[in-house]
Amino acid sequence: MAASRLPDADLEGIEGVRMTWNNWPRTKVEASKCVIPIAASIQPIHPHVDLQVLPYPPLRCKTCSAILSPYCRVDFTALIWMCPFCYQRNHFPQHYQSISQTNLPAELYPNFPSIEYTIPSYPQNPQNFNTSTTVCPIYLFVFDTCLLEEELDFAKSALKRAIGMLPDNAMVGFVSYGTQVQVHELGFSEMSKVYVFRGSKELSKGQVLERLGLGAAGRRVGPGIQKGGDGLNPLGGVPNSGINRFLLPASECEYTLNSLLDELGTDQWPVAPGKRPLRCTGVALSVAAGLLGASTLGTGARIIALVGGPCTEGPGSIVSKDLSDPGRSHKDLDKDAAPFFKKAVNFYEELGKQLVSQGHVLDVFASALDQVGIAEMKVAIERTGGLVVLAESFGHSVFKESFKHIFEDGERSLGLSFNGTLEINCSKDIKIQGIIGSCTSLEKKGPAVANTVIGQGNTTAWKMCGLDRNTSMTVFFDISSNEKSDPSGTNPQLYIQFITSYQSPDGQTRLRATTVTRRWVDGAVGTEDLVSGFDQEVAAVVMARLASYKMEMEEGFDATRWLDRNLIRLCSKFGDYRKDDPSSFTLNPCFSLFPQFMFNLRRSQFVQVIFA
Repeated sequence: MAASRLPDADLEGIEGVRMTWNNWPRTKVEASKCVIPIAASIQPIHPHVDLQVLPYPPLRCKTCSAILSPYCRVDFTALIWMCPFCYQRNHFPQHYQSISQTNLPAELYPNFPSIEYTIPSYPQNPQNFNTSTTVCPIYLFVFDTCLLEEELDFAKSALKRAIGMLPDNAMVGFVSYGTQVQVHELGFSEMSKVYVFRGSKELSKGQVLERLGLGAAGRRVGPGIQKGGDGLNPLGGVPNSGINRFLLPASECEYTLNSLLDELGTDQWPVAPGKRPLRCTGVALSVAAGLLGASTLGTGARIIALVGGPCTEGPGSIVSKDLSDPGRSHKDLDKDAAPFFKKAVNFYEELGKQLVSQGHVLDVFASALDQVGIAEMKVAIERTGGLVVLAESFGHSVFKESFKHIFEDGERSLGLSFNGTLEINCSKDIKIQGIIGSCTSLEKKGPAVANTVIGQGNTTAWKMCGLDRNTSMTVFFDISSNEKSDPSGTNPQLYIQFITSYQSPDGQTRLRATTVTRRWVDGAVGTEDLVSGFDQEVAAVVMARLASYKMEMEEGFDATRWLDRNLIRLCSKFGDYRKDDPSSFTLNPCFSLFPQFMFNLRRSQFVQVIFA
């Protein structure tokens, strides 16, 4: 059961985790004097070639649910392991009976702080359980037809290429919209069949499902599906209760979709002179989210919206229909002079909550010279971990290459994954303030929840509807101990475990456990140990993310002044100098690049926003 030895590599390459301070102060007071927050930049599914993937479920602590790791103390004679987080003694199950110091399971091998498990996917009917069942991801395309003929052709061409690149078993659906929303029934091969929704009326998820014949009272069996079945699609992931009239495997509907796109024209609703096209983007996305709400719980799905202009009709509108009324500017938003903004944001907040509860992602590819409303849609995109690409035209290489990039296989692929959750376990006296990144709090309380909140806080678990191999988030920690005694008893090490479950691109459910350890140091005795563990590159990233977050959340926040003050405090704390002698100032090499990072950050476009 023992795995081969990993080659020497840096911590980030093995763990996917880097911290601002690799040696942690013992007390809350000492931590506050560090100036730079105690934080970690994590990549939940960081790729590395030597990652061990185990075909059985993880072994968890019966008290805190932490997963077996190389940092657990093991009694091989009594077959007992001790959790490093809560010190609970746990018995190994029967299938671990043969382990010994020379026959270690992969979870205990010291060079594998990250381990991944393949978790069986459970269908709704437990009698038909099959451990090989995979859940096929869903791609629901939402297509704007309020476009010029040339732009429409560019968009259709890109969409055809994308459909051809999808895995054969990926489930595909199609929604087009202009003044009204059309949900296309791909499972009806005899003729083109659509369900039309008025673009000016807001609809609930229940209303959408009812009108599509997917509600509790209106469920019906789709074409080619036997009645009285087990309710599970043969390809997994989508129930046979009618939704596969709208969602079909890519291999089965590619021809139908290509034919549909060939016939699809620009929106036929007349546009009066001096008026904008009636574009109901908000209702289209709401209908798409409602349709996906009929899929099996836990099925990963992405709504991929191709948007060519501002929403002017129905909920989510960002500007009036009259061309004489200009779109909102930065200055309008800053002065609260954008009449459509708050109502649209509220609409997308509710849409985001619905998508998060379903575990689904919203991606937006916007190609237009005019505004399209990303500022309003941002809350739904961010909370679901979606992608945003802005281009001038659907014929532009920025759109073409970016759109192709999310569907292609191989080393260049993004490795898009679905429906993820992140849990964090910590050593005693370590608290979690929150996370800045594409996630949503699951409001899971526990002893590791800090009183102060940064980003998505008040929890030890988060939802990540969409993530990929490059997804990175910043976790902020706090020290709760006010004592100068060792907060972990006789152990000078602290431990943090990141547990990420997600649906892989091939439909398998995976769980990755990454356990890291760092060292406690006594900052009251001296700063040498603390300084030697400072990572100035991660610190620059953390400060940039924190400044950006504060600019968005705190009214009247002066980012430049805040960065300057923190840099001065840091240099005052860790620099060497003689009073009133500027030429005597020296800074430890561990901090040598940080002032340059801050200088370039404070003068960058991320901080120096021009309100025009």
